[in-house]
Amino acid sequence: MTNPSLLILAGDGIGPEVMAEVKKVIAWMDTAKGVTFDVSEDLVGGAAYDKHGVPLSDATMAAAQEVDAVLLGAVGGPAYDDLDFSVKPERGLLRLRKEMDLFANLRPAQCFDALADFSSLKKDIVAGLDIMIVRELTSGVYFGEPRGIHTEDNMRVGINTQRYTEAEIERGARAAFELAMKRDKRLCSMEKANVMESGILWRDVVTEVHADYPEVELSHMYADNGAMQLVRAPKQFDVIYTDNLFGDILSDCAAMLTGSLGMLPSASLGVPMANGRPKAMYEPVHGSAPDITGQGKANPIACILSFAMALRYSFDMGEAATQVEAAVEKVLADGARTADLMGPDGGTPISTTDMGDAIIAALNA
Repeated sequence: MTNPSLLILAGDGIGPEVMAEVKKVIAWMDTAKGVTFDVSEDLVGGAAYDKHGVPLSDATMAAAQEVDAVLLGAVGGPAYDDLDFSVKPERGLLRLRKEMDLFANLRPAQCFDALADFSSLKKDIVAGLDIMIVRELTSGVYFGEPRGIHTEDNMRVGINTQRYTEAEIERGARAAFELAMKRDKRLCSMEKANVMESGILWRDVVTEVHADYPEVELSHMYADNGAMQLVRAPKQFDVIYTDNLFGDILSDCAAMLTGSLGMLPSASLGVPMANGRPKAMYEPVHGSAPDITGQGKANPIACILSFAMALRYSFDMGEAATQVEAAVEKVLADGARTADLMGPDGGTPISTTDMGDAIIAALNA
């Protein structure tokens, strides 16, 4: 029996710092669970550009296609702002998503009890929050053609095309319905069917797929109203399914309901491999945070929880995933806080390394 394989792409900014704490959890899996991962590491984003002149090398792309899962830190930074669009760090991330065909992006938004007071919303609005946003990830306006900037009548014009096929909407919808079946059996599909033809098709296809999941309560909502409802009464939702652009925006909105982007993981799942498991990449929702890079202030929890998602969705280790998540909850309940989690009452934040150590201690308790 071969060991599960994992490709680590730590990326830029705080990516390597938070990934160092994930490696502690991987080592804990070996010593405490007897599970040894075959871990390889490579470059992505600005780090890859600095070495190879591209944000993702062909060799790294090939390696990503072969492993059971990819774990990514973050990409980007001010040093790369003036690069040509084709070689910006984010293009490496988009290439991974597109060529691995990672069509379903899972972004949970869960508010830990210990952090309910930290949200910018009232405690009773967010306490107990547990929603899952499923974002279609490989089509829509980010990939549609035609696109670009050209000149018409001596004026620059920027073009991006929103394009979806029936099959692209359907496969993401099935992933969302399957998740809803394992949760509270409620799914809200969000689009803009009132002004966009792609939204009309989206609503039609999701409704058709619903026939195969009669136990799930399906509702439809315009995405702009969805944004308002996430702030007004987020606990009305269980699973939300939406397109690439709206999912990008709505998931970041949902992220802040929990108090910090540093808390939220994500999974991007694709077509099944030979072993029956989906191709997969896991990454924290937060960015590279260049303003705190190298200062030991970064919160590693989102990256650690991303690895927990990998345990659950890629490696069939749900019990271990639950242990990691419970360890994070315990550490927070005991009062451990990185700088991003400091409330108005102040206190002394702990470092990135100390937070990782505290989570390992909780796992060993």
